[in-house]
Amino acid sequence: MTSGKRTPIMGRMGIAIKHIYEEPTASDGYRVLVDRLWPRGMTKERATLDLWMKDVAPSPLLRKWFGHDPTRFAEFRTRYIAELDANATVDSLRRICAQHPDVTLLYAAKDPHINHALVLRDYLD
Repeated sequence: MTSGKRTPIMGRMGIAIKHIYEEPTASDGYRVLVDRLWPRGMTKERATLDLWMKDVAPSPLLRKWFGHDPTRFAEFRTRYIAELDANATVDSLRRICAQHPDVTLLYAAKDPHINHALVLRDYLD
């Protein structure tokens, strides 16, 4: 479902996503943590972030409802996209993505196939 509010980021090769606990690499480029909560056991030095954008993460209510339940992921995606459509912080993230050749969205969820960073990356692309 496409909203009229979304504007594609022109000239992008794509936006990477990566688990925050993976080692940073030079190819990560600009590293943005997109979780509302700071990852357990992660130090700020080890995270090597350029930015922490808590406000692009799902609302606490949506995050708790989802609970990383695979059977709720499709509905979670729909609800999260609705939140992103109404979220002015997304424009700041779009500008960052347009300004940097490589951007990596970092997340702490355990499942690499069912998490909000996937939805956010697809939304930005």
